[in-house]
Amino acid sequence: MTGELWTWFRSRSLREQRLLLVMVALLALTIVWAAIILPVTDALSTARTRHDAAVVVLAETEARVLDVKALERDRPAPLGAPLDTVIRDRANVAGFALATVTRVGDNGVQIGIGSARPGALMAWIAGLEDDGILVDTLTLTDNGDKTVAAQASLRVRGP
Repeated sequence: MTGELWTWFRSRSLREQRLLLVMVALLALTIVWAAIILPVTDALSTARTRHDAAVVVLAETEARVLDVKALERDRPAPLGAPLDTVIRDRANVAGFALATVTRVGDNGVQIGIGSARPGALMAWIAGLEDDGILVDTLTLTDNGDKTVAAQASLRVRGP
């Protein structure tokens, strides 16, 4: 077979032989490009994209870790009394009459306030959060007289 191919090639004119050699060289380049270079560049592009996404996720995770460390560093002092007692005392100091106070588990309480000014209530809740008492749910209902009724579920931050 190679002898016949070589004879066929040699029987071509010099110009045809050169054109056939250029064609074979271009075919070889196309095969190398399609079989090696293109898959490698696609893989590198995909790897760069995955790397960029991983860098973003790493930065977000590191920021969250710093936030958690800051929360641990700024952990409020223990309440020193059961949560329902602390809430009753702080509500009395702030001038809120609690309609209901119900313990929920070891570190939670549900409260009801019949009437309070919205600004004062929000300031009181912000003070509770500063001291490590978190609001899980809060429902405010307009009383129609520039006051609101509130139902809240509170818990102590931490385990």
